[in-house]
Amino acid sequence: MRWTQLLIPTLKEVPADAEAVSHILMVRAGFICKLAAGAYSYLPLGLRSLQKVQQIIREEMNRAGALEVLLPALQPAELWKESGRLAVLGKDMISFVDRHGSQMVMGPTHEEVITDLARNYLRSYRDLPKILYQIQTKFRDEARPRSGVIRSREFIMKDGYSFDTSAEGLNVSYQKMFDTYIRIFERCGLKAIAVEANTGIMGGDVSHEFMVLSESGEDLVVVCGSCGYAVSREKAECVKVEGGRSKVEGEKTKVQKVHTPGVSSVEKVSQFLKVKPSQLIKTLIYLADGKPVAVLVRGDHKVNESKLSRAIGCQVFQLADTVVIQRITGAPVGFSGPIGLKEKIQLVADFAVKGIEDGVVGANEAEYHLTGVAVGEDFQPDQWKDIRYMTAEDPCPKCQKRIEIKTAIEMGHIFKLGIKYSKAMGANFLDQDGKEKPLVMGCYGIGVNRILAAVIEQSHDENGIIWPVTIAPFQLLITVVNAANESLMRAAEKIYHDCIQAGVEVLLDDRDERAGVKFKDADLIGIPFRVVVGEKNLTQGKIEVKRRQDKESTLTSPESVVGWVTPLSS
Repeated sequence: MRWTQLLIPTLKEVPADAEAVSHILMVRAGFICKLAAGAYSYLPLGLRSLQKVQQIIREEMNRAGALEVLLPALQPAELWKESGRLAVLGKDMISFVDRHGSQMVMGPTHEEVITDLARNYLRSYRDLPKILYQIQTKFRDEARPRSGVIRSREFIMKDGYSFDTSAEGLNVSYQKMFDTYIRIFERCGLKAIAVEANTGIMGGDVSHEFMVLSESGEDLVVVCGSCGYAVSREKAECVKVEGGRSKVEGEKTKVQKVHTPGVSSVEKVSQFLKVKPSQLIKTLIYLADGKPVAVLVRGDHKVNESKLSRAIGCQVFQLADTVVIQRITGAPVGFSGPIGLKEKIQLVADFAVKGIEDGVVGANEAEYHLTGVAVGEDFQPDQWKDIRYMTAEDPCPKCQKRIEIKTAIEMGHIFKLGIKYSKAMGANFLDQDGKEKPLVMGCYGIGVNRILAAVIEQSHDENGIIWPVTIAPFQLLITVVNAANESLMRAAEKIYHDCIQAGVEVLLDDRDERAGVKFKDADLIGIPFRVVVGEKNLTQGKIEVKRRQDKESTLTSPESVVGWVTPLSS
């Protein structure tokens, strides 16, 4: 392909709304352009790389025995009512009522649709096991789309689903997909790590996320360098360490009400009262399936709502609004406490709160706090649970050594769904004894667009992208220093056609542009291998060859280019 035949609108300037490296470079290199918040068009270079990612996914899924299907993006909301998930996705779901009065959903995921297909066609144990997958566009009305294609409202996903007769069969399918994902990411040039993860709205009891460490990531993973423990921060278990004791042994602290005018945040309260944030006990009022519950965590910790919702066993979970908080506590937000609540509600406390003997809590009165509070004496929680996020100060739950918390991009997520969907939607099969049983399911997703972004996050320099050969839009770039020079163009054309004959994907930069512009664009778009045809070297029968990641180029004869690039690009 010739540069003058393509659409490659490279930019010198950094896009105003771009923060992530991948977002900046994909726009500047002319791979994508923004249509609206969270919606991007793929230009020719971007589409070529995207299609290569899809091809790798197809090859590896097919190798594992999975069967490709294509399911409708438009889904009847009735299916989501059957599964019980219609209200769970909340405002992220894009839905509308059609001209016939039916509520329709723009598919954010396809568990309901595939389960409907399975209950119609996988009716016997003889039909099983099966793994079905698709590569398809999904739609989610993200509140804050960001980082280009890393979090968008319209995106491409490879979602796969396994169907087995038993939990043992699911284990086999799950491991098969786990191994397949490792191969996919390796072939795409990614260094991905698999971490234990929450199942979230998908359900099931086991899941793993495949993460790529990146400063632009919006997920956090906990990694132990000593024992290899790796888990998403959402899932990470906290060691049951009790809060610090600050009073003299045997001495009973006296609870005092202290005026704290205009002071409600942990930071301001601790400064005002001259105490450590770890002495504060935050009281947060939540609604769990519509019922209020008071949640207690240390001032220097944050509530992990995923853990909390599982701990108290509810489906719909959210912070209470100011009206409910005022009714329950008698005070505005920021002054809630576990002592003297206006209504009797359940108190759920994190383990780290246990043992605090000189604590500070809200007084359930505007602009007042209580000091000298002893947990277990001045109030007693109804339940003790691990309901907080792990911090960098926490030890590894496996070996008690130091852990690290790193930012990452989620590339894929796999789940053991079990019978969550098949039971709810009546997707049953007849076993060998003629008995009807629910299909045992697994679910396996990959963010296809994110692979491009993650590769760029891991492989770039100050000048632009450095593509791995497997997903680069072209393998070789031929840069002609002066396209107006006929002898240079003849030499470049000869190399161009020889490489095409050898099966190399070549881009010929035949633009009538200054050499400096061409070199900057070459670095920006990141083609793995480059040939530079210049007058000075060609008079000596030489041309320059260079790999994108190398600083220096070498000289060789035009005839040897095919022999140089072919083994490297295969």
